[in-house]
Amino acid sequence: MFPLLLVALGGGPAAWAQQPVCAGRVFDAATKEPLIGATVRTPDGATGAVTDASGQFSLPIASPALVVSAVGYQPQTVTAGSSAPLRVALLPAVQDLQPVVVTASREAQLRTDAPVAISKLASSVIQDTKPTLLAELVNKVPGVVMLNYGNEQHAMSIRQPMGTAAYFLYLEDGIPLRPMGVFNHNALLETNPLAISSIEVVKGPASSLYGPEAVGGALNVLTKRPTSVPTASVGVQGDQYGYRRVQAAGGGMISAKLGAYASGYVARQRNSWLASSDYDKAALNARVEYAPGPRLRLTAAGAVNDYDSQTSSAVDSAAYYRREYSSTSDFTYRQAYALRARLTAEQQWTQRQSTSLTGYFRDNALGQNPSYGIRWNPTASATNDPTKARGEVNVSRFRSYGLLAQHSVRWQWLDSRLLAGTSLDYSPTRYEAHQLDLAARLRPGGRSVEQYAVVAERPDLPLADYATDLVSSAVYAQLDVHPLRRLQLTLGGRFDRLSFDYRNRLDQSRGTKAYQQATPKIGLTYDLGRGRGLYANYSRGFAPPGLTAIFRKRPGTGVTTGGVSVPADFYYNLTPARFRNREVGGWAALLSGKVYVDVALYQLDGRNELLSIRQPDGSTDYQSAGKTLHRGVEYGLTWKPTAELLFRVGGTNAVHRFEQFVLSTNANDAVQNVNGRDMPQAPRWVANAELTYKPTWLPGLRAAVEYQRIGPWYQDQVQRVRYDDRTLFGARGVSLLNARAGYSWRETAEVFVNVLNVTDELYANAATRGNARPDRTTYTPGAPRTVSLGVQYNFVGKK
Repeated sequence: MFPLLLVALGGGPAAWAQQPVCAGRVFDAATKEPLIGATVRTPDGATGAVTDASGQFSLPIASPALVVSAVGYQPQTVTAGSSAPLRVALLPAVQDLQPVVVTASREAQLRTDAPVAISKLASSVIQDTKPTLLAELVNKVPGVVMLNYGNEQHAMSIRQPMGTAAYFLYLEDGIPLRPMGVFNHNALLETNPLAISSIEVVKGPASSLYGPEAVGGALNVLTKRPTSVPTASVGVQGDQYGYRRVQAAGGGMISAKLGAYASGYVARQRNSWLASSDYDKAALNARVEYAPGPRLRLTAAGAVNDYDSQTSSAVDSAAYYRREYSSTSDFTYRQAYALRARLTAEQQWTQRQSTSLTGYFRDNALGQNPSYGIRWNPTASATNDPTKARGEVNVSRFRSYGLLAQHSVRWQWLDSRLLAGTSLDYSPTRYEAHQLDLAARLRPGGRSVEQYAVVAERPDLPLADYATDLVSSAVYAQLDVHPLRRLQLTLGGRFDRLSFDYRNRLDQSRGTKAYQQATPKIGLTYDLGRGRGLYANYSRGFAPPGLTAIFRKRPGTGVTTGGVSVPADFYYNLTPARFRNREVGGWAALLSGKVYVDVALYQLDGRNELLSIRQPDGSTDYQSAGKTLHRGVEYGLTWKPTAELLFRVGGTNAVHRFEQFVLSTNANDAVQNVNGRDMPQAPRWVANAELTYKPTWLPGLRAAVEYQRIGPWYQDQVQRVRYDDRTLFGARGVSLLNARAGYSWRETAEVFVNVLNVTDELYANAATRGNARPDRTTYTPGAPRTVSLGVQYNFVGKK
């Protein structure tokens, strides 16, 4: 395929040899990245051109002045009096009502052309936030909560309860971080925040383009491209709790056709506020772009992330409310290594047809002794000693070889566009877990554990041991047509198949399993004019069960009790969860563009949803027969009252409810089903608001105050106990205030300070408990007041 693309450029060099009368490059003044699709024209509009994938343009005439403009940027008039190529830096618009996004269709398009709920965190937001953790950015998206579990570990909530369910798809430059069936809720710690140019979040099923697991939403991290002018930066960052980070980045155009960019950092945490939470991480991203001709762009990109962390345990109520952030286990850890590489060829055949082809490779290893794997039963009996417990050590590895091809064509008929593609992913995987014997030192009364200690590692007692050869393939297509000038109809569909041969060493079984599903989508977008519009969509999604669930033994099986051996039983019969989403929404620019509002109302119905029942000993039993309802309204407002002030607020009010879910078929159990009850860890209100001040009297200075709100939630499935502690302003649940300030001197020297949890509130990122009355709540405490300081030096070469 690559040679064919190169052959197609037979006339390219000759065309480049003839020097155009006026040529140059257009780029973002803040990030220095090239701008694709910027318009360059003469003042009378008689002659013009559009920048290509490298931000370059050429005009066949001489003109003393040119007008350069792009969506989301302030237009600029430049003088073209020199024979040297022009370099035009466009400033981002103060308020961008029509941001260009790529996630909704895998191609650049206006947000107003996408009939889905999609939010974009632009580079300006990332630069102003100066995040230590990715959650500091993602929580700004309306309807999204990214929970901080410490040391970049996290959970997610997008149209789902807060937690670790495999209903979200994480991507880097449109490529999933992990293969289908190998979801990990911590996958985003395998990314490099320093390399991020922007983040796009699609809310609701995105299966018609991206495939399974994009049920609650898809989060696409877009990495930085080679800058149009030489750039370099070096900086340091740290806080009062022993976090330290050194970072560096740089790149530019080596020649008119070749550019490169690299960014990386090394971070370490020592002696934090939370016991047993030291960690180290090294991350590096690199990207090279080469344009052999005006219509072909080749991109080679790679990323490597090496992470090694202690994993502090959740704490019980006695320690939590005394702010004793001790850990019951000082031996647990998580070690992650992720290597990703891709090569992409993008060919613009004509102004209306383009093709992209991407080959990619992943090498991933995750080893852990997880604190969540500790099992302890406080009930003393003839067969149970409450001073004994057990844990586990597990290792997961996979390598992926993948191919993604896509073609786009536009027609004048009904101003339509067809996008079609196919993907193939081959990922051999290996997973092994075995038991740890632990000793539990109990607190007075024997109702909780003060400390666990390792007695023996037991590779002779395997908990899971399997190997699979995962093969996932898909074809997809999306058609956009305009039956009326202001009305766009979107029809999409995708067919996925996941199959794998497996060997389960626990029961010495071999076999083959396959899951397949077609997922349609239909959407409407209507442009009301003057920056206002409406949309509606209907879509379906599905998520196959994860491998780690399928090959886990059911609780109480594979053991010997009283001399009687119970054969191991596995979850081979788990079925994919299926979802149906209905949604309407709209956006409006008001008060002469000073106010921008967007709203989405949705209902997501789940069937055969994979849910878990927590057992008295802390183990999990899986079921895929539940029916759930997820219904809510998401809203965002941006207000620019003056040139110096910007206010934004976003949030969601939602209900996540069991419609039909059986906990027990035992007639003696007090609660047999939870039909009609709220799901655990499902707050009904989440909001994030921020006020930013950038004074005109001192350019380069910024200050911002941010408010984060998460309402109360039920801790268990039977709704006996809620987490509803009072925090800032007396609000129940989580109520926090963050502050940020920084100063940049002539884009060269930069200093900033971030203060998170300004009022030092006691709050929990997670508070959960089992369904039995004797069960006790475990808390994942949030960080106390944290002050981060950073200094950075930036170099920008001549334009």
